[in-house]
Amino acid sequence: MEVEADIASGVPGLKTVGLAEGAVREAQERVKAAIKNSGFEFPNRRITVNLAPADTRKEGSAFDLPMALGIMAANGELGRERLGDYLILGELGLDGRIKGVKGALPTALLARTRNFAGVILPKENASEAAVVSDGPAMLGAETLSEVVQFLHGQHPLEPAHVDLAQIFRANAAYAVDFSEVRGQEQAKRALEVAAAGGHNVLMLGPPGSGKTMLAKRLPTILPDMTFGEAIETSKVHSVMGLLEGQALITTRPFRAPHHTISDAGLIGGGALPRPGEVSLAHNGVLFLDELPEFRKNVLEVLRQPLEDARITISRAMGTLSFPASIMLVAAMNPCPCGFYTDPQHECTCSSIVVQRYRSRISGPLLDRIDIHIEVPAVKYKDLAQGGPAESSAAIRVRVAAARELQLRRLSARNLYCNAQMGAREIESFCRIDSAGERLLELAINRLGLSARAYTRILKVARTVADLEGHEAIGAWHISEAIQYRSLDRVAA
Repeated sequence: MEVEADIASGVPGLKTVGLAEGAVREAQERVKAAIKNSGFEFPNRRITVNLAPADTRKEGSAFDLPMALGIMAANGELGRERLGDYLILGELGLDGRIKGVKGALPTALLARTRNFAGVILPKENASEAAVVSDGPAMLGAETLSEVVQFLHGQHPLEPAHVDLAQIFRANAAYAVDFSEVRGQEQAKRALEVAAAGGHNVLMLGPPGSGKTMLAKRLPTILPDMTFGEAIETSKVHSVMGLLEGQALITTRPFRAPHHTISDAGLIGGGALPRPGEVSLAHNGVLFLDELPEFRKNVLEVLRQPLEDARITISRAMGTLSFPASIMLVAAMNPCPCGFYTDPQHECTCSSIVVQRYRSRISGPLLDRIDIHIEVPAVKYKDLAQGGPAESSAAIRVRVAAARELQLRRLSARNLYCNAQMGAREIESFCRIDSAGERLLELAINRLGLSARAYTRILKVARTVADLEGHEAIGAWHISEAIQYRSLDRVAA
């Protein structure tokens, strides 16, 4: 965006053109008061501010500072020579203070791409922008007067610097850990396999069995975030104003929207499209609790993001794409009352009610979930056992080693985990011996596994073999993968 200002003879007033939304139109009064209260003259003439390109809608308060500087330059109070060297953004208070805005990190990345000398922005956003260490100078300012003096060469603005290593050390820690989970060894093993292969997971179990507790700890066993992943994730949170003083997000996001969420809230959208919960979970985990309670149209819009790892939103104004590389973890009760197959409680649901409840999840969505696991109620002896269980750090070591194997195998095809494999990769990397073939055939014919389970079993078996460091897939890997298709067995 480029801000232009013109002062001409005519009826005094300030008019903004260029498809400005509410907050941008209201900037007129903020800019006028900030200029006057900072000790500068506001021209009592006809002022026109143009926001180019004129056919793109503008929103937010980040235009305040460039509008004020443009007016002052047009009035002769500010030299124009240095204005074009800097990318400028910031909201103005009535007293001339510069307040924080959304989107400082993407702005800094843009400034690096366009070879600006620096970025002038609110001081509270300077550390966020400074993570782009090899880019232009990030100059944080607190008042309009400081910026004017800097552009006159009278007052320096110190470039912001951050220690990325220190940020990762200080923030790359989770508040929860797998060592806090008692019992549920099979579910924990399934989540380890899911984390190692990037597989989506569906957990079925009665209320209180620990499904949410397990899901919240899944990010703690995923591989540590790389700097590139941290930048991608932080960009989305920066645009939404959710960094909350952090310079960079260095832990895997965990988003758990309520089942009353709309489709636009989940995948993004609106008149001026914004990222949704799926994009906020980019490079992390999206947890959908009580999956059948989500509206059907909301669940169906997940199909394209899960397949493409991107969300494309088309509007009359144009098309936008948001990143959406996530692990989907869903949880549901086995029936409406929650106690179907629970030996300790009697289920009050008829078979028709159970079938109707489960049919709320469509086949195409289930096709994109590789692992279905049952999470039974925890027994007393498991709750009362002494000593902590295995920690997230210990599990993460095994997961990272398996991911490294997959990266070496799949990087030539621009893939990074087994869950992303298509038919060609499955044929190349998931070959099984005769014993595995017989076992898989027996499972499909005798246990009634669906046809869609076939490729899912092969991909999960590939991950199980990777966790053990085996290049060949054995019958025991196939056997474990078959256990993770509980919904297919029930459907039969």
